[in-house]
Amino acid sequence: MIEIKPKKIERYAAIVPGSKSYTHRILVAAALADGISTIENGLVSDDTLLTLNALKKMGTQIENLQDRFVVSGTNGCLESCRAPLFLGNSGTSMRLITALAAIGQGEYLLSGTKRMHERPLQDLLDGLHQIEVNAISVNQNGCPPVKVTGMRVTGGKIELNCGTSSQYLSALLLIAPYTIRGIEIKVTNGPVSKPYIDMTVDVMQRMGIEVQRSGYDLFAVKGGQVFRAGRYAVEPDCSQAGYFWAAAAITGASVTVRGINADSRQGDIRFVELLEKMGCSVIKRNDGIKVVGPPLLAGVDVDMGDMPDLVPTLAVVAAFAKGTTRIRNVAHLRVKESDRIGAVVNELEKMGIKALCRDDGMEIHGGIPHGAKIKTYDDHRIAMSFALAGLNIPGIFICNERCVEKSFPQFWNVFNQMGIEV
Repeated sequence: MIEIKPKKIERYAAIVPGSKSYTHRILVAAALADGISTIENGLVSDDTLLTLNALKKMGTQIENLQDRFVVSGTNGCLESCRAPLFLGNSGTSMRLITALAAIGQGEYLLSGTKRMHERPLQDLLDGLHQIEVNAISVNQNGCPPVKVTGMRVTGGKIELNCGTSSQYLSALLLIAPYTIRGIEIKVTNGPVSKPYIDMTVDVMQRMGIEVQRSGYDLFAVKGGQVFRAGRYAVEPDCSQAGYFWAAAAITGASVTVRGINADSRQGDIRFVELLEKMGCSVIKRNDGIKVVGPPLLAGVDVDMGDMPDLVPTLAVVAAFAKGTTRIRNVAHLRVKESDRIGAVVNELEKMGIKALCRDDGMEIHGGIPHGAKIKTYDDHRIAMSFALAGLNIPGIFICNERCVEKSFPQFWNVFNQMGIEV
């Protein structure tokens, strides 16, 4: 447990690591590619290392160097793996590797933490069944652990429910080029978190794959295509940038996150627009995006369906805002690393802030927060978001602070530098 001590911040410039979502996707594509790929600025964290180590066990040679990954592509020829693939509580790893195992050889067993074994996967398994892949939930409850029998997949048409996660769609798209006839996917519900689908399509197109789509309803990828090896860069993570922009909002400071492009396909780039609605000033520059906090924040009513990872961050900002903030269209947060709706509401109430769970989100009544011991639920985003409150008020303690290593191992180092002018 660590104590966050208030500090006066005037100006600060932060550098955040590469996008976790892009890193997962590029690692998988590079593992299937036709040669050696160099991935610059890829995120090294607990989650991405789980994906990387699973790929190694499936026959991919990967060097994790100081500033890059070097991946020797398998040309789609993955090896069998007798040992179980342990994927911790990384939902992205579990979903992408489950689909990847379908085009491998032999039987794969994928498992994770106790919490992972409570997280839904049935809609992805149903999608794989429709193209005749044998993929089952071992405990027959629609959750991991799962067994997948790799094969030469013919492909075909899939009707896919993406009401819980867009990663089911991303997983199937990434393996589609390595099927014989390709895959056509009709989305029957959702998808939630649409920008993450755009990121998957972006990676595929950058690496030479043709993807046809009609909005977010229909996707088609021809079989017999191959990811093209090359040199690829991972852009900075906008989810991680959000913590530092939120720090500006809470403290009234001027905070720039360097290297962020306003044209990013990451949905979380729109977080600065929400902060602007709450009263912040936003300056977009070639070298990054600056947020300047206002004298008084105002509550907002917002649909966060396309940037769910920033819900805890917005909720903490809302605790300091005048009026009520309503966060909608994020029911799927209940099956993340924690029940993020319940967790956020519980911890805000500890700080003296009135907060309510709703069917599809939450409601926060801004006020004057006080110190509290914050339970993190082993959820990196709860830890990082509630640390922000401690910049403004004394007595904030963060339990199990090392859970941030899931996505941002250097978070506390970067966080502690705030207050130093750059």
